[in-house]
Formats: sequence, C-alpha cells, structure tokens
Amino acid sequence: MSRIKLIDIASARSGDKNDVCNIGVMANDAASYQLIKQHLTQDKVKQHFGDLIKGEVVRYEWDTIESLNFVCSGALDGGASRSLRMDTLGKNFSSHLLRMELDIPM
Repeated sequence: MSRIKLIDIASARSGDKNDVCNIGVMANDAASYQLIKQHLTQDKVKQHFGDLIKGEVVRYEWDTIESLNFVCSGALDGGASRSLRMDTLGKNFSSHLLRMELDIPM
C-alpha cells in the first residue's frame, strides 16, 4: 500500500450556496485522474470532513476534463447567515480536502 497526498496529484476549488458546499477536484494529468476516480469516493470525502457534513455527499464525474465534483448537503451549519461557525462559507473546503491522503495498492 502506498500513500499519496491528494494535493500532489490534483487541485481543487470550492464554493457554497445556502447549506450546500460544492468541491471540484481537477487531476493534474490522465494517470492522476484514474487514481482519484478510483480512490476518492463520496464516502471517503464525507468521512474526511467528519461532523462538518451532516447530509449526503454526491460525486459527479467529468471525464472530459478529468475532474470530479462533490456536492455536500448540510455542510455549512444552515448557511452563512445562520451559522455560528468561525468560517461559514464553503470556500475553504477545497483546501481541507487537498490535505487528504489516499491509500493506493501497489
């Protein structure tokens, strides 16, 4: 088993609308896309964020641009105008996701 940091094989952007956070993960190349497509699942994303995401995480695949999009419901504690969190926006979710390490079989 080998460990790969997501930030070493991809970049990411995120945003929010109400209580939903959207995270786009763009692979650095075709080989990296195959790795993230196989190993970066919606369950692993939800687990990585722990209690921050209360709802469902849905993954969409964009093969043409070698990217994945994760839509995370119940991720912003009700949304920017309702939340008591320090950071009420979804823009930092991408940085947090890029800290994830993936276990890749050798």
